[in-house]
Amino acid sequence: MTSRTKPERPGQWLMLAALALTLFVYQTGLWGSWLFDDYPNIVQNPGVHLTRIDLASLTHAALSSPSSIFKRPLASLTFAANYYFSGLNPFSWKLTNLFIHLLNGILAFLVARVLLTQTRKSVTDPAQSPTPTETKYIGVVAACIAAAWMLLPINLTGVLYVVQRMESLANIFVLAGLLGYITGRRRMLSISGSPRTRHSGLLLSATSLVLATAAGLTAKETAVMLPLYAFLIEWIVFGFRMPPQRADRLDTSHGNTETSCQNRTDRSVLALFALVLVVPMIVGLIWLYPGVLSQASWAARDFDLQTRLLSEARIVVGYIAWTLLALPHWLSFYHDNFQVSTSLFHPWTTLASILVLLALVLAVFKFRRTHPLFALGIALYLGCHVLTATIIPLELIYEHRNYFASFGLMLALVPLFAVPSSARLARVRWGVLGAALLTWTVLTASTAYAWGDSMRLARELAARAPNSPRAQYELGRGYIIASHYEPDSPYTPLVYAPLERASKLPDSSILPQQALIFFNARMHRPVKVEWWDSLIATLKRRKPGVQDESSLAALTQCARNGLCSLPAHRMQQAFQAAVSYPDTDARLWASYGDYTWNVLGNHAEGLKLTQHAVNADPSEPAYRITLVRMYLVLNKLSEAEQQINALKHMNIGGELDDSIANLHQRLSSARCNEASCTETSHEQSQP
Repeated sequence: MTSRTKPERPGQWLMLAALALTLFVYQTGLWGSWLFDDYPNIVQNPGVHLTRIDLASLTHAALSSPSSIFKRPLASLTFAANYYFSGLNPFSWKLTNLFIHLLNGILAFLVARVLLTQTRKSVTDPAQSPTPTETKYIGVVAACIAAAWMLLPINLTGVLYVVQRMESLANIFVLAGLLGYITGRRRMLSISGSPRTRHSGLLLSATSLVLATAAGLTAKETAVMLPLYAFLIEWIVFGFRMPPQRADRLDTSHGNTETSCQNRTDRSVLALFALVLVVPMIVGLIWLYPGVLSQASWAARDFDLQTRLLSEARIVVGYIAWTLLALPHWLSFYHDNFQVSTSLFHPWTTLASILVLLALVLAVFKFRRTHPLFALGIALYLGCHVLTATIIPLELIYEHRNYFASFGLMLALVPLFAVPSSARLARVRWGVLGAALLTWTVLTASTAYAWGDSMRLARELAARAPNSPRAQYELGRGYIIASHYEPDSPYTPLVYAPLERASKLPDSSILPQQALIFFNARMHRPVKVEWWDSLIATLKRRKPGVQDESSLAALTQCARNGLCSLPAHRMQQAFQAAVSYPDTDARLWASYGDYTWNVLGNHAEGLKLTQHAVNADPSEPAYRITLVRMYLVLNKLSEAEQQINALKHMNIGGELDDSIANLHQRLSSARCNEASCTETSHEQSQP
């Protein structure tokens, strides 16, 4: 044991205690069930239901995500691995998420520690080793930052909401990339370092940004923000400074060496950010620009670009209160009842929030030299929301969008309270921090307990958000699942109230009406006319969203499987209303084609609708496979072969091998039947 490692131990032991406490707090939530977007991404996504390990299966799993055009292959492969080893038992999936969260906590500790080391005061060479006293203090503060971040209630969905592994997995690469970048820059700035050491530091910084961003993007697109975070760290902490000895060599004739060291800008760092930040940002904006200005991009939303930007000002400011105060009715998971801002004064908090954001930006500039960690934390918080709270037509609010942003807030605030004993009001400040940690721990533990049982969670979230259509729908849906469609079940009478309440709330999707129709039809009970009227009226009022598409697909499947007797004219009215908008989604055309072909038996019209699905999304193989099968039934063999050839061009990594082989076999059989082939000639015609 050396004297240098001794002082580090308080911080290390505190970090170990924080990891253990986080594990304990979350363990009650691991026993819960699937929720909301878990279903389309995992439970109902056969692509991640991996049963054998080969290139085709792994490729199919990697490219199976319905959440993004970029497919998020790494996240999908981790889902496939969970399924391969434990099936659809949510416990192991949530446990995997928890371990990812703990790993993020360790990385947060390391990043915080190196930033605290770099920004400590009265140090002529920040790259030199800190004193033992400094090391002890830095370790404790870094552990407090990481502990606070791991225990924040707002980060719970990044752990227990399985599909948000995409976010937490991407965050691993973001934090690892920042750690590598900071380490490389400190190496570059070392007074005692050789030119070779500095060059290796630049290489480490550049490699960390490029590789970590690329790897993180395979989990979720939020990893693209890593270069921006590194830029903010460079601007506030390192100041784009050159290594001192290089500055000495450049010019010592017009001033002393110290001044030259401090004021020279490192062009290699500027060039690095031009390549990893400026160029990708310009390319990204050019790529996004047409979609942002297209009315079709906003058709399924109840906001446009202007009202989105106004609303996000309130949301981003509100996230700060949600993170720090964590009141249960704020952290309600469902936020579909949020009132969109229509002007600066409607509601009045819009203008107030914009002023708060401006004040935060000014604070970054004001305190970046005197309190760099505070300025950096605020800058990282604001920077994190640049992607999801600006021009891209995403949904307005999600708690998990603060997974990294909340680290910025902890970086800014915790060091203001975790102060040396000699600091002013040290005991009071430590007391405030301790009270905050205790409060966050209790709130996270109580919420995790609710997540440990599906019905307990549904009741909790419905109570937190009584005016949320989604929350009320999920409560009704939970009762449906618990009833097992048995008329005598004690849960059956409980189904109707939350679903009917949800259907009458403003901006509700057709999920509640669909669930009511589905439930009664499955139990052969009368279906109220009002439910159908409300469903169709909702589809006529606005362009269908993902939930509406899922609702119509569920009704179609129920009718196709003979479980529901649904009036054909009502289903047709619903579909016709849904497809009456420009740029109808391919999934909607596919569901309509499925219903028309399999339930109505109208093959000609079903074929036409499925062709619309293929045209709407030519890159989705599932629609082409369905189209080929229809062509084969209708004996349109040349058209079937044309679509099979198109599928071959889409067969990345052999993921479609089985489907293409099956379709080829059916095509060959159809040709042989047409030509009255013998068994021998049939065998010779196989691919």
